Amino acid sequence: MGQDGPERTDEDTMMSRFSRPEQTFPALTSAEIARMRNFGELRSYSHGELLFETGKPGPGMFVVLKGHVALTQRDGLGHVTPLIDQGPGQFLAELSQLSGRPALVDGRAEGDVETLLLPPERLRALLVAEAELGERIMRALILRRVNLLQGGVGGVVLIGPSNSAGVVRLQGFLTRNGQPHHLLCPERDRDAAEVIARYSPKPEDWPLVVTSGGTVLRNPGETELARAIGMIGGPRNDRIYDVAIVGSGPAGLATAVYAASEGLSVAVLDTRAFGGQAGASARIENYLGFPTGISGQALTARAFNQAQKFGADIMIPMTVKSLDCTRTDGAFSVAIDGGDPLRSRAVVVASGARYRRPEIENLDKFEGRGVWYWASPVEARLCSGEEVALVGAGNSAGQAAVFLSGHAKKVLMIIRGGGLGASMSRYLIERIEATPNIELMFNTEISALEGDEASLLRRIRLRSRLSADEDSVDIRNMFLFVGADPATGWLDGCGVTLDRGGFVVTGAQSEQNQGRLVAPLETSVPGVYAVGDVRSGSVKRVGGAIGEGAQVVAALHGYLGDAAKPAL
Repeated sequence: MGQDGPERTDEDTMMSRFSRPEQTFPALTSAEIARMRNFGELRSYSHGELLFETGKPGPGMFVVLKGHVALTQRDGLGHVTPLIDQGPGQFLAELSQLSGRPALVDGRAEGDVETLLLPPERLRALLVAEAELGERIMRALILRRVNLLQGGVGGVVLIGPSNSAGVVRLQGFLTRNGQPHHLLCPERDRDAAEVIARYSPKPEDWPLVVTSGGTVLRNPGETELARAIGMIGGPRNDRIYDVAIVGSGPAGLATAVYAASEGLSVAVLDTRAFGGQAGASARIENYLGFPTGISGQALTARAFNQAQKFGADIMIPMTVKSLDCTRTDGAFSVAIDGGDPLRSRAVVVASGARYRRPEIENLDKFEGRGVWYWASPVEARLCSGEEVALVGAGNSAGQAAVFLSGHAKKVLMIIRGGGLGASMSRYLIERIEATPNIELMFNTEISALEGDEASLLRRIRLRSRLSADEDSVDIRNMFLFVGADPATGWLDGCGVTLDRGGFVVTGAQSEQNQGRLVAPLETSVPGVYAVGDVRSGSVKRVGGAIGEGAQVVAALHGYLGDAAKPAL
């Protein structure tokens, strides 16, 4: 018989739960801790005392100098899951601590504990000043959030049928924003059934949402949920930012990263989630530097984390109502739904576009009930083993079709034109043609949608554009990728020139800019710039949007520098 291996300790067992544990929980050397003392302050805790608590703003990153701290994950139903114990040389933090947002776990002292506390602003300073050490810490913060997301035990609890419109909507919102959550079905989970019995929800109340503090919400809107879990705090009324960026797609995030890394104070606002339309792309394969492809969510999440690392204030979800360009006190004023105005010296319009809604009978009746405008894993789960319809012929449609083909029995790709070559990259066309369960239907459009008594989609009616032929197909899920219209309504009354399609005109294209030297991305209003899909003449590609986000920062420096010069 062979010899037994070394005895497995409790710590080994706990570490085995995490992916890449050595990178997720790296040990700091005494020399590294000594360098970190310049960024922190000593804090002591007695046995049983909480260093940080789920749902309450975290004070920053702790470095354990003496004793041990037990980390546990807790949800609003009272379930507590042990995660790991951390001792001397370990640091306690995850991505929330970059911006002082609520903690996602509890940290409790085991015995007397001595720590070094780095508040969020000092933690960000450390990450920038100590490149190698900062890289290790940043990687660990990201991996810890990933493990919390994959654990499926803590965070917000959604209670309701998995296929209900409210559940799909809120799951998509939380997933797109990197917020841990899990779903309980009242038919199978006893705790969920008890909550249902207590609150007696109506069908329109699905899902019930239980926050970490035990508050129960009935089918809340995204903003209501975000405020309940501390995702957003809103602007401080007395602060004037250097630049306000409206939109957090690739262009807005690139602007935030480059502007914040160069010392500008930055606020980013978005109505739903970071990433924009690119964040919903299942796989981007023609973006420079990623030969095997990368999902839009992964790409934009990296940019989102970078922007926070450099100190950008990201406010999501935050709906912008209007822009006041009068600058009576020298600053622009951004009106926000349900909050105080945000003030800034310059504004970057990166609001992108809203999904276009084609003229289809009963479309509004089935949105969120079988009609979707993006294809994420949440929606893919709903169509496992079923036939689905997808409308569109651009790159986003092609990426979605390929992604859905891995989940659905068949993907009916409905195209108004006679081919794909004019609107889709060649590599996607070849992949679609090589995928056996994608069926192309050219010169076809959807005329109407039909459903059941519960207003769930059940059938689509098809019409040929070359003849009078009509047909119907049993379909429970349909995906629309038919382009988008610019999201510029909030600019009404500000003086920013738009083209006939509603896109923002920049540079010499604007009649108001004739005769004066302006930056290529500056609008007709000095100090207001436009980047990405919302800009007239942009290439409508992720790479182009990121390039414009980087380019506009030079113009911002020039404008802010000129504005700061005293009048002669």
